[in-house]
Amino acid sequence: MGRVYKNYTKEMKEQACRMVLESKMPVKIVAERFNVGLQLLYRWISLYETYGDEAFVGSGKLRSEDAKLKKLQKENEYLKLENEILKKLRAYYAEQEENRLK
Repeated sequence: MGRVYKNYTKEMKEQACRMVLESKMPVKIVAERFNVGLQLLYRWISLYETYGDEAFVGSGKLRSEDAKLKKLQKENEYLKLENEILKKLRAYYAEQEENRLK
């Protein structure tokens, strides 16, 4: 039988992280209180320390930094294609000019 995954709310994850980081409660006690594994809580804490309020965006949403990166990557790909087209167009016109001068 497949693994059953639980969904935890953003608020619950943040509360658990704050209890460990701000209230200095032991990780083991917080994990027991929220009925989560130690490894999962450590992962949440790491994300919370790295991204703060944007740590748990959820549902396939991107953090603002990730969204900016994705947008820039897409724009970069577009500009690369545009440059290739312009190079080919320049070569074509150079060839046409050379043929005209013969």
